[in-house]
Amino acid sequence: MTHVELRPLTPADRNWVRQFIITHWGGEDMVVHGQIFRPHEHEGIAAYDGEQTVGLITYRVDSASSTSKAGEILSLDSLREGEGIGTALLSAAIAAVRACVCTQLTLVTTNDNIRALAFYQKRGFVIAAVRLGAVAAARRFKPTIPLVAENGIPIRDEIEMAIDLSA
Repeated sequence: MTHVELRPLTPADRNWVRQFIITHWGGEDMVVHGQIFRPHEHEGIAAYDGEQTVGLITYRVDSASSTSKAGEILSLDSLREGEGIGTALLSAAIAAVRACVCTQLTLVTTNDNIRALAFYQKRGFVIAAVRLGAVAAARRFKPTIPLVAENGIPIRDEIEMAIDLSA
């Protein structure tokens, strides 16, 4: 793995995180399970090679019930794939969410994102739910979501993945 420094986001980072999300995700809003999220308003960790940003993960912690908490990955980007940056960011986020006494960490991807499905499963995540047709509903909030991915697969469904943090 390339040597990178991981730094938790601070309030001073919000503007550049917003611009990063707009650049890499096509807008500042993300629509997941029928809710709108703005990743720059949440916790996160950035990866740096010197002063150059080479990756970013954003996440949130939410009380699932009065007795347990859950975390959710909102975004993960490695600008230099295959160097372990995404894995390092994911590991750091898992540690941060676990430190908040969360018992589960989830994320949502879409049916076309074959690389993400493989990446997360190799790191212990399992498919927890499939929401058929959910992306059509998300397009009402964010019409810029493409109908078809670059790989030619129609973008239709949300796939929720989870990892148990209680062990």
